[in-house]
Amino acid sequence: MRSNSLTVGLFLSSLAVGACAPHARYSDAFYAEAAQNDPRRHPYEIGIADVVRIAVWKDPNLSTDASVRPDGTLTMPLAGEFRAAGRTAADLQKDIGTRLQGYVKDAVVTVAVIEVNSYRFTVAGNVEHPGMFTSRYYVTVSEALALAGGPNRYASTSDVVLVRPKGGRAERVAIDYDKILSGERPDEDVVVLAGDAIQVP
Repeated sequence: MRSNSLTVGLFLSSLAVGACAPHARYSDAFYAEAAQNDPRRHPYEIGIADVVRIAVWKDPNLSTDASVRPDGTLTMPLAGEFRAAGRTAADLQKDIGTRLQGYVKDAVVTVAVIEVNSYRFTVAGNVEHPGMFTSRYYVTVSEALALAGGPNRYASTSDVVLVRPKGGRAERVAIDYDKILSGERPDEDVVVLAGDAIQVP
């Protein structure tokens, strides 16, 4: 879904201006690392605004659906608050089961993510429909651009920039969209992570 709020619009404008900055770099090391750490190959990490279903076997009073709050925590009956953001369902399940042992003998807990709302990214610049997008599944750079309607006729598609928050700073990596489409550089079609911004100058 696309957000059309004034705040998002101003944010996108600032990204479009930033796309002209000459700090993006082609980095084979980045592409290789992105492929190695492809999130599609690893257990999903729960994020803010995701909805988690916690089921306690034979105890419906403790079972609940809980949304992860902006501070990264969720609350369930009796057991209280748990840190959820950045953890897998298996990690959270183990933590809840351990805490419930003090209240319920031989508690059997299952945790499942039933709504993915935290996977948000931005596509800005010369695309048909710039904005902030959410997806229920991971997308690559080319798929993210497709969600934004694709580059418009003014786009410099060989100079796309992926901006990724990393260690308190923004890492800017050049992406040649033309070479992705031609099949010359499929490694540059990396998976977009939550919080990424794609700029099309």
